[in-house]
Amino acid sequence: MQLGEGVEWALHAVVVLAVVPSDSTLPAARLAEYHGVPPAYLAKHLQALSQAGIVESVAGRRGGYRLARPAAAITVLDVVQAVEGSAPAFRCTEIRQRGPAAVASREYRAPCSITKVMRAAEAAWREQLASVSVLDLVIEVAGAASPVAIRKSSAWMQEVVR
Repeated sequence: MQLGEGVEWALHAVVVLAVVPSDSTLPAARLAEYHGVPPAYLAKHLQALSQAGIVESVAGRRGGYRLARPAAAITVLDVVQAVEGSAPAFRCTEIRQRGPAAVASREYRAPCSITKVMRAAEAAWREQLASVSVLDLVIEVAGAASPVAIRKSSAWMQEVVR
């Protein structure tokens, strides 16, 4: 399974937005600047996050983005599904029922064994992503970041948060 880079960008964006005060916003262009990504492409993912109720857009001079709910109430799975959708990664097309060994469909009494394995793996993956909140990520990022990076980020935030 391969996720698009938009998932990475969206996760980093919500981690940054998680430290923006709830009565403030961060403009999309500045958020793109912070991560060195194209503003138009990040805007597309911010729109998907907004439609999923993860972030909210505030219009006007002091406009920008902020989290729509507390970071502890947003999971990594929420962000992944907002960007990538919630369709299963594996789609069984029942190819076992084709070809020279095919029999009538009523003869296939048990579900496809390959489908069972793939669905179980995806369920475990989704369960893991659902168990990690954006707040968990903020705490982990803060613990792993260098003191210099934290100071630089703090100064940058003071300048750009509205």
